[in-house]
Amino acid sequence: MKSKYIIMKILHLDSNHKLLINQLNDLGYTNHENYSDSKADIQNIIHEYDGFIIRSRFSIDRDFIDSAKKLKFIGRVGAGLENIDCGYAESKNITLIAAPEGNSNAVGEHSLAMLLSLFNKLNNADKEVRAGKWLREENRGLELDGKTVGLIGYGNMGKAFAKKLKGFDVKVLCYDIKPNVGDKNATQVTLQELQEKVDVLSLHTPETTLTIGMVNQTFINLFKKPFWLINTARGKSVVTSALVSALKKGKILGAGLDVLEYEKTSFENLFIEKNMPEAFKYLIQTENVILSPHVAGWTKESKEKLAQTIVNKIKAKFC
Repeated sequence: MKSKYIIMKILHLDSNHKLLINQLNDLGYTNHENYSDSKADIQNIIHEYDGFIIRSRFSIDRDFIDSAKKLKFIGRVGAGLENIDCGYAESKNITLIAAPEGNSNAVGEHSLAMLLSLFNKLNNADKEVRAGKWLREENRGLELDGKTVGLIGYGNMGKAFAKKLKGFDVKVLCYDIKPNVGDKNATQVTLQELQEKVDVLSLHTPETTLTIGMVNQTFINLFKKPFWLINTARGKSVVTSALVSALKKGKILGAGLDVLEYEKTSFENLFIEKNMPEAFKYLIQTENVILSPHVAGWTKESKEKLAQTIVNKIKAKFC
């Protein structure tokens, strides 16, 4: 099958699963790869291309879009489009393609893994046994059955986590700014009802002006009961200093964080003493917090599924 754009050229700005380029070649597209040049250098050549595919190498702003005179689509091999000026791109009739379906299962599994690890104190118990300590009572855990789990954001990621929870005797509530998204796996409620009832809160929201700084001190204080927090969404949704304050007070019982407020900076530099925020220093020292390096959707299977989703959407739109 050939693309209706016979000489359509695509520039790949991040490496991805090999099927992405292979299948686009089979569809008749010309594919070029550039994984090392600076953004300025890429901007000087982007006018030659009908589309480009990126993960998170750099942001796509108005100046960059204006330089892409022939651009018909931007594909992002990931769940969100926050590194793209979406409104401006759409005003230029540029199709935006993301792949939240591709890693939603991985995110659902990772969210569940973090929650069960917290409830059963697995990280701490593992360290103690390796150190020659056999402390059973200190590592007595909690059961998930009988708890109420609340999800904020009920798109692909939230639905995937809710599906994983079906194997437990739990009540699952969801809150979303879109109406009528609840299903057999989660009951949609108001934010107020969610805050009144949940034992566990899991975030599954994109990064927007509404979600940046969403979990702040005021937000946390509105929860009726102490609760556990899971964040596999976006780091900037949680104000770390507010989280730490709530952990110290017992308002938040523990947290599983795959994403951090600080991760857009050079993460390694945080470990130079003068650069480490006090709130982050607390997170890495406390036993009731589990951290991972933004890998909830980063599995061997999702790498392939993300790439295939992008191919399928390009094919559906342009072939």
